[in-house]
Amino acid sequence: MVSLLSLALLLALGAATCDAAVDAPATTDPAPTTATSDPAPTAAPESAQPSGALPPASPAPTRRAVTIAAPAPTAAPSSDVAIDRDALVAFYHATGGPTWEFNANWLSDAPLGQWHGVVTDASGRVIELRLFSNGVRGELPPEVGDLAKLRVLELRANHLDGEITAALSNLFLLEELWLDNNQLQGEIPPELGNFDNLRVLQLQGNQLRGEIPAALGNLLQLEELWLDLNQLQGEIPPQLGNLANLRQLALSANQLNGPIPPDLGRLGRLQALSLARNQLSGAIPPELGNLSQLRSLTLASNQLQGTIPPELGNLSQLQALWLDHNQLHGMFPATLLSLTNLRELDLSNNRFGGAIPAELSRLANLDRLDLAHNQFSGTIPPEVGSLANLYWLSLAGNRLGGAIPSALGELANLRSLDLSNNDFAGDFPTALTRLANLDWLSLAGNQFSGSIPSALGELARLHALDLSNNQLGGEIPAALFHLADLRSLLLAGNQLGGAIPSALGELANLQTLSLGDNELSGEIPAALGSLSKLEWLGLSNNQLRGEIPPAFGRLSNLKSLWVGGSNQLTGCIPEGLKEVENNDLAELGLPYCEAS
Repeated sequence: MVSLLSLALLLALGAATCDAAVDAPATTDPAPTTATSDPAPTAAPESAQPSGALPPASPAPTRRAVTIAAPAPTAAPSSDVAIDRDALVAFYHATGGPTWEFNANWLSDAPLGQWHGVVTDASGRVIELRLFSNGVRGELPPEVGDLAKLRVLELRANHLDGEITAALSNLFLLEELWLDNNQLQGEIPPELGNFDNLRVLQLQGNQLRGEIPAALGNLLQLEELWLDLNQLQGEIPPQLGNLANLRQLALSANQLNGPIPPDLGRLGRLQALSLARNQLSGAIPPELGNLSQLRSLTLASNQLQGTIPPELGNLSQLQALWLDHNQLHGMFPATLLSLTNLRELDLSNNRFGGAIPAELSRLANLDRLDLAHNQFSGTIPPEVGSLANLYWLSLAGNRLGGAIPSALGELANLRSLDLSNNDFAGDFPTALTRLANLDWLSLAGNQFSGSIPSALGELARLHALDLSNNQLGGEIPAALFHLADLRSLLLAGNQLGGAIPSALGELANLQTLSLGDNELSGEIPAALGSLSKLEWLGLSNNQLRGEIPPAFGRLSNLKSLWVGGSNQLTGCIPEGLKEVENNDLAELGLPYCEAS
């Protein structure tokens, strides 16, 4: 009898439980919360953006044939959220939280997702901490490693110092780590190589030293690795060649030495490789020609030797190639002429020689060409004038000669032209006066003769004009005084005669005026004393006479003044010129004027 009664009670209880389950209302998933007071930070590169919402939770298994609402995700135990809160509180106190630019809701009872810069998931766990350029300072506390669900840690452009805590290796889910542009010191912890999901690692712009840990080669999901602008030493670890998903590798501006590892040629998805401003030596490995997706290759300012490997001609996607300031040699590399997507080519400050090939015209997309300070000889091929997109052309410091081809006057987009320190001769190339967008022109250190064409005064955007150390004669043309934006006028070392025009005083933006070593005569015009922005003035070794204008004493920005040599100045030196740092006033043998 007892057994039957017990069975009846169990059946009744089961029916009541089932009814309650059917009648229970469904709960709605809370959306992830973010801080609402955070102004939009500077946009990160597309590849560095967070990966978006987390995958939805798997539905609970159905236990009985009854239609019921799906249960809400299980909330994180309060102890887990409390651990996250404690970690954030420790971070706040360790990094000067009260003085941050923005710290809304920190240390309050508001949900963590409402704290400035904090993003939480549906269960309240912290998944992102973003405090870009927020005045965060001090050392990273180890408690940051307790944020077990963290996927993004962005603390870039702050004032963090000390060493990178190895506790970060506890963040097993981390996908993005941004600690760039701080003042971090010490070595890169090898433990950072333990992340299985890390896609972005940005540590550039700090004071990190030591070697690059080979363990970083274990970050098989890594897409961006930025370690530039530090004090890293040693060789580039070949293990970085294991990072098959890498798209950006930046190691520039360190103290790395040794050869470029051929293993980097296995980075088949790499789009940008920057190794500039180190102490790398040896030859450019031909394996770099396997980087079929490469768009930018920067190896400048190293100690690389040998010739450019022909395999670089396989880089069909390449848009920028910077090999300047090395010890490379040989003829102009014909293999580069097949890189039709190239926009920037810098081979300056090497030992290349021979003729500049007319086939450069194949590089129709080129907008920056720098072949300066090599040993190129012959003439400038007229075909260079067909590179319609060029805005920068520098052929300075070579052995080029002959006349300047008039075709250069067709480069309508050109803003900077430097042909200085070659062997060009003849009259001033008047075709250059058609370059209406030019803001910098240097023909210094050649053998140009004749007069300075007045048409130069039509280059209204010109900021700098350097015609020094040629054989130019005649007077300084009045048309130059129309160049209202001119900041630098260098005409020294020619055979210019006549008086210094007073109208030079109308060039209100002039900062540098160099007229020394000519045959200028007469008095120094007092109008030059109105050039309030002038910092450098050279008038030495002419045939000038008379006094130094008293107005010169009011040139408060003047740092260098040269008026001696063959000039025959008299009178006294304005009192205000005592403050000029660099000068030759002592050789004049003149007293300073008495204060009035």
